[in-house]
Amino acid sequence: MSALFRRAGKQPPADPASRLVTLVGKPGCHLCDDARAVVTRVCAETGARFEERDITVDQEMYDAYWEQIPVVLVDGAQHTFWRVDPERLRRALES
Repeated sequence: MSALFRRAGKQPPADPASRLVTLVGKPGCHLCDDARAVVTRVCAETGARFEERDITVDQEMYDAYWEQIPVVLVDGAQHTFWRVDPERLRRALES
């Protein structure tokens, strides 16, 4: 941690390239398609890693998220569902 951040009592900003964004959805979901477009664009711009999880083949994901898809997770924690705001996602990746 740099001296500047230590003196301010803050953590330095995260490196977006070290972050993982997971899109939880299912085939044929138009909101999932919309979310995928936003997530892939923001991940490409920030360098964050991106993966998709399909609730139709993952019972644990289905049980947790079937009413909310698409769901976006950042480093395994729920970030948003249904609609993805690109600026909010970008800020989450950079914080």
